[in-house]
Amino acid sequence: MALRRSVPAGRRGSASTLVLVGLANPGDEYAGSRHNVGGDAVRLLAERRGARLVLERRQRALTATVATPAGPVTLAVPITYMNESGAAVVPLLTRTSLEDLARLVVAHDDLDLEPGRLQLKFGGGLAGHNGLRSIAGVLATHDFTRLRIGIGRPARKEQVTDYVLRRPSGARRAQLAADVQRAADALELLLETDLDAAQRQINAGRD
Repeated sequence: MALRRSVPAGRRGSASTLVLVGLANPGDEYAGSRHNVGGDAVRLLAERRGARLVLERRQRALTATVATPAGPVTLAVPITYMNESGAAVVPLLTRTSLEDLARLVVAHDDLDLEPGRLQLKFGGGLAGHNGLRSIAGVLATHDFTRLRIGIGRPARKEQVTDYVLRRPSGARRAQLAADVQRAADALELLLETDLDAAQRQINAGRD
């Protein structure tokens, strides 16, 4: 993660050393779906840290701040639909005075990774993910950090929409809950160590 990219300067708020954004669709209809694993992981991390996510209408997100040895970290779950996630990110970066986009970490579901797999990476393609596309569009760059949470693919391409948006049942629901736990573990690691060390551990499967 040697490359660093800055967000344009503007009016700034209280500084955060890291901003963790979990992508999800709002509403009960999508609760517990594969597409919401990023948001669910951030929610679980907030719960573990005893932090309450509060609606910030200007940021169009639920946010909380947690203390770490390196400084305050902002947790956020946009209240926009997935394909408008970018509308929450710029206000968040302004409010948190975050200029180094390597320290913006977006947690999201990933069809190209099998369930149970995680990958922390900086930059790269968008893999057709509407949330990432929205964020990259408003930032005018792909250069931000992602926590990819594997959900695997359905048997047929035409099943993808239902696969990501519907709540799984039985053993598949239990698998998804376990994956959210592991993703929250990985995000918690980011609160305890630097990005490069966290990337090595997460990508080696030791998160």
